[in-house]
Amino acid sequence: MEIGILHLIEGARQAEGLAVIIDVFRAFSMECYLYALGAREVRPTGSIEETFAWKERDPECILVGERHGKRIDGCELGNSPSSVERRMIRDRRVIHTTSAGTQGIVNAVRAEEIITGSFVNAKAVAGYIRKKAPGKVSLVCMGKEGLEPAEEDELCAEYLKALLTSGDMPGIDRRLWSLREGGGKHFFNPDKQEIYPEQDFWMCIARDRFDMVLRVERDSYGLVSKPAGREEE
Repeated sequence: MEIGILHLIEGARQAEGLAVIIDVFRAFSMECYLYALGAREVRPTGSIEETFAWKERDPECILVGERHGKRIDGCELGNSPSSVERRMIRDRRVIHTTSAGTQGIVNAVRAEEIITGSFVNAKAVAGYIRKKAPGKVSLVCMGKEGLEPAEEDELCAEYLKALLTSGDMPGIDRRLWSLREGGGKHFFNPDKQEIYPEQDFWMCIARDRFDMVLRVERDSYGLVSKPAGREEE
C-alpha cells in the first residue's frame, strides 16, 4: 500500500486512489457528531449558493455552514459540534458547507474513493482502509481554509499513517493535549468563544470516539457523506 500525505486544496486536487480528506477543527469531527446525534443524512457542498438551494428542494433540511469560522447568515448552525442538539437534527437532512473540509471533498476529482478523516473516528478509518487494501492512499490535510497548513490535520495524517503501518503512535495523547497551545489555541481565547467554543476543542480531539467511517458518494442530487455500509433510504 502506497501512502502519501498531501496538503490543502491543491493536495485534494492531486489525491488519487482512496483519498482521506482530513479536517479535525471542525468539519469532519462535526459530521461524525451529526450522525451520532441522529441526522438522517449529511450532504457536503462547496458553495454557499448550492447550500441555500437545498432549502428550495427540501424546506425541512438543516443548513450547517461557516466561512472564516463564523456561521453563515441564514444557516441554522455553524460548524460547531457543541452547538448541535439532537432535537434539531434527528431524522433530518443536513447540508454542510465549510471553508476547508467540504472544499477538499469537491476538489478531490481524481480520487477513486473518498472518505473523511478526523481524530474522533481515526481507528475506524484505518480499519476500513486495511480492509479495502487499496494500492494507493492519499491522506489530505485540509489546513486553514485549504490555504495554510494546520497542525491538527498534519498530526491526524501522521496518526492514520502510523495506524496503517506500525499499528500505533506513541505519545499521541500528549501531542493532542499540546494542541491547546498550538493549532487549537483559538478555542481558549475568551474573546472568540462565540465562534470557537472551548468545548469544540475537547470534542474534536476525543480520539477514536466513534466506530464509523463516512464515505462520500454522488447521487442524482449531488454529494452525500454517509456511514459506510448504510443501505440506501
